Amino acid sequence: MPEELVTAFEAETGWDLTIQSSGDAGELTNRLVLTAGSPIGDAVFGIDNTYGTRALDEGVLAAYTPSDLPESAEEHALQGGAAYLTPVDFGDVCVNVDDVWFANNGIAPPQTLTDLTEPEYEDLFVTPGASTSSPGMAFLLATIGEFGPGQWQGYWEDLMANGAKVTSGWTDAYTVDFTAGGGGGDRPIVLSYASSPPFTIPEGGFQPTTRALMETCFRQVEYAGVLEGAENPEGAQAVVDWLVSPQVQASIPDSMFMFPVDEEVELPELWAQWATVAEDPIVVHPDQIEAERETWLREWADIATG
Repeated sequence: MPEELVTAFEAETGWDLTIQSSGDAGELTNRLVLTAGSPIGDAVFGIDNTYGTRALDEGVLAAYTPSDLPESAEEHALQGGAAYLTPVDFGDVCVNVDDVWFANNGIAPPQTLTDLTEPEYEDLFVTPGASTSSPGMAFLLATIGEFGPGQWQGYWEDLMANGAKVTSGWTDAYTVDFTAGGGGGDRPIVLSYASSPPFTIPEGGFQPTTRALMETCFRQVEYAGVLEGAENPEGAQAVVDWLVSPQVQASIPDSMFMFPVDEEVELPELWAQWATVAEDPIVVHPDQIEAERETWLREWADIATG
């Protein structure tokens, strides 16, 4: 969040806000489960729809819903968890391609997940790992939703045989290995977000040099909530209220690269023009994710990391 928003929150509420970083959604949720009943803070932000059901089942959250929750946020509510988890932002995790690289090399870019296993894209794709990255987990779920619980393993075997590279996190994949990530990478296909292309518009340019493949997307929603056993539940509720306030919602695109759940806030001009939302994102039911997550991750690790 912009520092001025934090300062304004503290001035308006009288609370001092201390922010602790706790890794991605999986690491955060696991830490909350381990400290259930004696939480590490009062409020939490960053549990997503791939781990939300675990947080609910483990009882780490207290019931609370902001009175001024934007009406448009309701479509992002976690099934069975609306009383505990407040939607704050969302984005589509999608395969991105460097259009300039493909044009310069005379190769048509891929369009679908299946295309990534074709010989012309050998050694061109990089993705963060599912066990160490929430976008990586979202990509695994996209392949499970696309190919089915009994078929995705074969897809990943083909993907790895075609030279796909797995990194520990999104930062390495995008800023180091991706050709359009600014780090001199050599892979023009990367797992990122549908909102990533606006940030590749060159200085003085008018359009992105990259594009998200909208048939490859999995919808990720990030939530906030009050922690059960919080020392300051009133302050925690104020934080959750703040995260869905118009001021914070309007700051989300530029500060967090996600879409605000409040559709009434005005998006930055370039974001509104170039950042897209998948019309038909790939879906895996939260209950199925909760029931199968650990099995899927073990199977994925055997294939992708050996």
